[in-house]
Amino acid sequence: MRPSERLSFSRYWTPRYWAAWFAVGLLRLVVMLPHQRRLAIGFLLGRLGHRIARTRRAVTRRNIALCFPELSETERDSMALKHFEALGASLIEMAVARWGSEEELLSLTQVDGAEHIENAARDGQGIILLSAHFSSLEISGCALSKVCPPFDVVYRRFRNSLFTDLLRTTRQRSARNAIEKNDIKSMVRSLRNGIPVWYAPDQSYNRKQSALLPFFGVPSMTNTATGTLAKLGRAAAVPFFPRRLDDGTYVLTILPALDDFPSGDLERDTMKYVEVLETEIRKAPEQYYWVHRKFKNRPDDMEDAYADLDTLK
Repeated sequence: MRPSERLSFSRYWTPRYWAAWFAVGLLRLVVMLPHQRRLAIGFLLGRLGHRIARTRRAVTRRNIALCFPELSETERDSMALKHFEALGASLIEMAVARWGSEEELLSLTQVDGAEHIENAARDGQGIILLSAHFSSLEISGCALSKVCPPFDVVYRRFRNSLFTDLLRTTRQRSARNAIEKNDIKSMVRSLRNGIPVWYAPDQSYNRKQSALLPFFGVPSMTNTATGTLAKLGRAAAVPFFPRRLDDGTYVLTILPALDDFPSGDLERDTMKYVEVLETEIRKAPEQYYWVHRKFKNRPDDMEDAYADLDTLK
């Protein structure tokens, strides 16, 4: 760990953060267990979260109902429970990504489609490693670093600054550098210098730099910045998505670079990404980040998708 990272954590050694450090210590201990036992603990944590986090459970149920109207109420509730189990597992996976050995991380993950990164690099373009918020995203960094040139990773700041720094430094274990999500200039600079940038633009955004586009057929405020980033950075957009398999291992699927991207039409470019994302979500829908309010910030004349959550708690 670099001195700057040690300095960033020194300010958290105060009573305010002792409970958080206790939780971090427990996660550190869990990493020492066999992987299947670790995941079992994560699933239990997720089921506990499903029981007590009533508002988040309601948001998840609403998102699933909007995106999968063909499912029965029982099927949607079952997917919501599995989603919380996946969220619990993601805590364990983030700990494994931080403290697990490289040898173990590589043994757990199969990579499909590494040639698509090679092809993009051979063409001399910058590369946007275009992903999305799946629950096993954090554990994919080590495997990605073995098939990709050194890359930068984008992160977002959270209200809890300790969690922000834990996430940032965990991602830096596999990445060359971490860039805050609003720092577009640094992303463009990296891309123009031939450094790939890991970017996940799928969560809903305010109306600035967004467009109302269908997500599973439902209008959603969607970030349209990827096309602009690709144009400014002279970069190809290579999608990649992680998925946890039933046996507790992972597959990292790297797809061909998006065709005719950027096209100059931001909404068209964004829909290409959304269509690929929807296909990947359907492979393991419970592993997508449904607990997030995907359909917020829509125009005022549209129905508030989360106005009556009490009926789903």
